[in-house]
Amino acid sequence: MQYQKICFDAMEVVKEAAVYVRDRHENREGLNIEEKGKQNFVTEVDKKAEQILVSGLSNLLPESGFIAEEGTSNKRGETYNWVIDPVDGTTNFIHGVFPFAISVGLLEKEEIVAGIVYEFGLNEFFYSWKGGGAWLNGDPIQVSGVSTIGQALIATGFPYTNFTYLTEFMNSMDYFMKNSHGLRRLGSAATDIAYVACGRYDGFYEYGLHPWDIAAGILLVREAGGEVSDFDGHKEPLFSGDIICSNRNSYAEFQETIHKIMKPQ
Repeated sequence: MQYQKICFDAMEVVKEAAVYVRDRHENREGLNIEEKGKQNFVTEVDKKAEQILVSGLSNLLPESGFIAEEGTSNKRGETYNWVIDPVDGTTNFIHGVFPFAISVGLLEKEEIVAGIVYEFGLNEFFYSWKGGGAWLNGDPIQVSGVSTIGQALIATGFPYTNFTYLTEFMNSMDYFMKNSHGLRRLGSAATDIAYVACGRYDGFYEYGLHPWDIAAGILLVREAGGEVSDFDGHKEPLFSGDIICSNRNSYAEFQETIHKIMKPQ
């Protein structure tokens, strides 16, 4: 597998899907919105964009399968599986608010070997491949160099269907509001994680996530020199439901703080 080539080829497929999504964003009349669950929405744009991605990525790797948010393909590959979110930040999209993004990651067995996040608002392509570093619109990126939470700008995502840890989450927001440079919430986990990779944010955490929200971002942060884990510190958070990512300097303090607040004994 030539990871750089497959990443660049996949970016062309993402561009095709992005053209469709952008056109529908700019021509929003008659947008059909379905409610998958409380505060959990899907539009025909999500479904059509996913179909474009599945078709194009299948052509690149015919033996590959998919872990896709809208279930356009339930095929599973023995070695390769694409993990895709056609519109990460659907609620933002529905309301005409940026950011929202396309997120595509490639799994080789259990390892993420390519990752792409395209964010529409700033027209930014974040991408990485195994051993190739992390990139933004052709320029290399890296995580920030802050050493402590006290120096950090932290991002998170609000729970919208899973309120199991709402009290703990509110406590975490209280802590970071008082003990960091600030707390931000954009509404697109893929974008948040990409912003950690390029050093705009110093850390990100969220629970209640799915693999398609974070697969591409995990590789972006790692290839940009950062650390990624779940709240417990396990290094493979793809299917755990929660994630922490930051630079290496502040990771230990960040992870210990999140674990203490979100998972009190």
